[in-house]
Order: sequence, then C-alpha cells, then structure tokens
Amino acid sequence: MIGLISATAAGAAARDRLAATWPDRTRVYDGPVGDAVRAAFAECGQLVCFLATGAVVRLVAPLLGDKTSDPGVVCVDEGGRFAVSLVGGHGGGANELAREVGALLGAEPVVTTATDSVGLAGLDTLGLPVEGDVAAVSRALLDGESVVLDTEVPWPLPALPVAPQGPYTVRLTDRAVEPGTHEVLLRPPSLVVGVGASRGVPAEEVLGLVEDALRDAGLSARSVAALATVDAKAGEPGLVAAAGRLGVPLVTYSAEELAGVAVPNPSSAPLAAVGTPSVAEAAALAGGGELLVPKRKSERADGEPAMATCAVVRRPGRGRLAVVGLGPGARDLLTPRAAAELRRASVLVGLDQYVDQIRDLLRPGTRVLESGLGAEEERARTAVAEARRGHAVALIGSGDAGVYAMASPALAEASDDIDVIGVPGVTAALAAGAVLGAPLGHDHVSISLSDLHTPWEVIERRVRAAAEADLVVTFYNPRSRGRDWQLPKALAILAGHREPATPVGAVRNASRPDESSRLTTLAELDPATIDMMTVVTVGNTATRAIAGRMVTPRGYRWQDTRPEEAR
Repeated sequence: MIGLISATAAGAAARDRLAATWPDRTRVYDGPVGDAVRAAFAECGQLVCFLATGAVVRLVAPLLGDKTSDPGVVCVDEGGRFAVSLVGGHGGGANELAREVGALLGAEPVVTTATDSVGLAGLDTLGLPVEGDVAAVSRALLDGESVVLDTEVPWPLPALPVAPQGPYTVRLTDRAVEPGTHEVLLRPPSLVVGVGASRGVPAEEVLGLVEDALRDAGLSARSVAALATVDAKAGEPGLVAAAGRLGVPLVTYSAEELAGVAVPNPSSAPLAAVGTPSVAEAAALAGGGELLVPKRKSERADGEPAMATCAVVRRPGRGRLAVVGLGPGARDLLTPRAAAELRRASVLVGLDQYVDQIRDLLRPGTRVLESGLGAEEERARTAVAEARRGHAVALIGSGDAGVYAMASPALAEASDDIDVIGVPGVTAALAAGAVLGAPLGHDHVSISLSDLHTPWEVIERRVRAAAEADLVVTFYNPRSRGRDWQLPKALAILAGHREPATPVGAVRNASRPDESSRLTTLAELDPATIDMMTVVTVGNTATRAIAGRMVTPRGYRWQDTRPEEAR
C-alpha cells in the first residue's frame, strides 16, 4: 500500500489524482502532517509526500531503521515539477515509484542512487536474494574496477559490466556457501523440493526433512522456488504451512502427470494411496531438471513411521527472449515496456541501424550482436541460441516486431525451452496514418510489395483481393532501386476498382526529424517519388480528403447523403 500525505490545497489536488488513478494501491492520510507521516510509515510499504524534502527528512529521520525494511519515500514538490526518491530507492522501491509518479503527474523523476544514475543494474534490485558485500562490489562496478561474474547456475540476469578476472566477484549460486571477501552471492530460485506426505503430517516434520536434505546436499534454502506434490495433497495443512513458512508456493500435479515421470525410486505405497508410483521425486522432476537429492524419508524422534518424503531437483533458469518493436523511429514513440526490456537484456541482437537508435538506453555491459541488411534469419537464430544459453536477450526490429519484422522468424526458430516475450511497437502504417489523418478508420489491409520472400504472383493476388473487397491498403516496401515496377502494377490493379480521385497518402520517415508527407490521388501519384522509406496508403471508395487530411469514415451510410456534385 502507498500512503499519500499532503499539507496544502495544491498538494491535495496532486494527491487526489494519484488516489483516483491507483485506488487499490493507495491510502490517503489526513490530519496533522507529522501524525500522518508516522502512521503511513508504520502501515505502508511506500509513501508519497507532497511536501518539501527538508520537511520530510525531519519527519522520517526518527523513524528510519534498516534500509531492507524501511518503506520507500518519494517527495513531490508544491509545483508538481519533481518526484524525488528520498528514502529506500532500491529496498523500498522508491526509485521506480518516483518514475511512476512522475509519469502520472508530469513531474521529472529525481533518482540519486548511484547505480540507477549511471544505468547500472543494482545488485539488490535483480529480484534475487543477495548476500555479501553489496556496497563494496557495487562501488567497484561504479568505479570501473574488474568484477567477475561467476554463474554456477545459468540465469537470465540483466547486463553487468564484468571482467574475466578481478578482485571482486558476483557469484550466482544455489549452494550453501558463505560470501568471501569482496564477494556478493545471488541466490537464483533454482531448486524445487518434491514432497510426499501422509495425512495429518506436522509442518515441523516437513520443514525438518527439507532443511536436513538441503543441508546434507550443501544447498541453500534461499534458492528453493517451490514445494511440489500430488494434487490430492493440495490442501494438506502441514504441507501448506511448510510452504508458507518457507515463503514459496505449493505446486501440485495430478497423479496421472506424476505417473508419467521416470524416477529412480518408485514405490507401491504411493501407487496404492494416490495413484502414482512416486510423489516426491516425480513432483520435483515434473518440470525437468537434475535430481540432486533422491527420495529420503523424515526421521521421527518417537520412532513412529515417517510421515513425509522429499527429493530435490535443480532447474536451470530458462533463457529469456524479448522480441521488441522500437516503433517508427521517434524516441517518444518507443513504448515504456520496450525501453524496460532493453534495460532488462544482457544480450541485444539487431540490425546495425536500429541498434544505433537505442544504444544509449542499454545498460553498461550489454553484449551487442549487430548485423546488416538481409540477415534477418541469421539474427533470429542468433537470438534464440543466446536465449538457450540462459541469457536475457532482446531482439529488436522497427515498428512492431510482429509486422514484417523479427518476431515471425524468431518464433519459427524458438521452441518451448525458452521464455518468449513479445513487446508491441507502433508500426509504420499507424505512424503514417496519424500523419495523414484517419485513413484507417474502417477495414484495412497491409501488403508488402517486396518479392524477396513472397512470389509476385501471391502479392498480386492479394492486391487484387483487397481491391475487390474495397479495403484501404497500406503498402510496405513499395519501391526500391532494384524493384521499380511493382508499385505501378499494384496501383493499376486498385485503379480498376476505384475512382482516379481516390485519396492516396505517402509518408516518408514517419515520426523522424526528416519526415515528409503528401496527400494526392490515385491518378496523380508518381511512383518515381516513392522509396523504401515511404509508406503508401490508398483509400477505399469512401475515403475523402477533408481539410487537407485523409479520412476514411467508420461506415458507408454517409455516402447516400452526399451532395450530387461530391458523388
């Protein structure tokens, strides 16, 4: 919950805007400001104070305890110009909150945390438990000193500026080791503990068994991602309580699913009880991975039969492939989600000219694999291969990555052994349409006139179908020096079904500094003025030029009421 505190009418107005936007995330604290801050600090995970920073410093200073548990505090000035991350930038999430508040209120986020200021991923912001000398290793990263990344378990981390050797180490491990001098341990959620249990098993017996199994195998409890069992035990109180105390979910599988998992130690007892020859080992292995601890039973001090079994599996982190659309070129048309994925990646794959557009957004240490025109399939294969090695990969394309871009070759190459995230972008048809007016107000189609990947016979058939269906048509890749006849041919097909005065819009480099556009007609468009950087949009029989803008109405009814001279 985010506590909101204000002292003036202007602050209250901004406060109420946040409260209305985030009704489920915020709580307004009224009354004397000091009392409100103290109450919110005790009750909320974050605070937004519409007060001067000096006042907030004095109010929260006596309340501060530990940066790992203190709430994040953001200050917004009286004029709503700045959202300042004051306390708990990482641990309390104040840095990200300042950015969110700034975006909603039109305020400039002010973040002074050193790693954030220079674009480094903070070691305590990676979403993993962290141990060791975080301050010293973070300072070494900031100072450009040699920091080694030792990944004992592959995991898709964001980029870090690391070296092959040096006095500082970031170690990604699920083993129960203590951090050394100048070392940080990151604990990936790589361990799954399968558990079988008798009815009425005490939570203490389950926890004792799990802790013993991990300790004997030299594994860290902080890397346990889940307890897993058969669905017949989903509501077993001892299992539910044990998972809760470990802070992990209780994952369940059907007996049929578990019976299909090959295990080294099947047994007739669970087969008779729940319908599968293995619960602990099968549940641990159901999602794949390496069996580190075979089935073992709990030991009871009273000598009674064991009521729990467990097995431990290591599941390596799945690689992550984000297919990112960069939009038409303008930075303000790059979506926040796309920018976040670029910062999330440790490997970037893309066309060299697109890489140049967003190179400044990459974190230090990002490995860039760029290539020239015509290497789309090679880039797709490279991106998938890097993801399969356990990296966080961003594969970039212009516009929307799913429209004549990199998503389709990448997804044709990828299998279910990696996570794939699609990030939409503003595609050229939309960018050009916004420049022209509203040409896509009714049904429309996009057709690429490049016959490098599609035979011309197929393209021509599609153009003819669009002409007969009276669809607005946007032509991508309309004309190049080596392909100068396809656009005239396509326009001639459309001219067989539309009037010569049908509006046609041509937009070159939409949204970029050298953007140009013109509105003409089907009869007057000169194909020689069109190149590969241009998008051509041809209207349907209802499309009109109105006040210099290209408009396709949402329906056809208005045509019946047009003046005779306009028909």
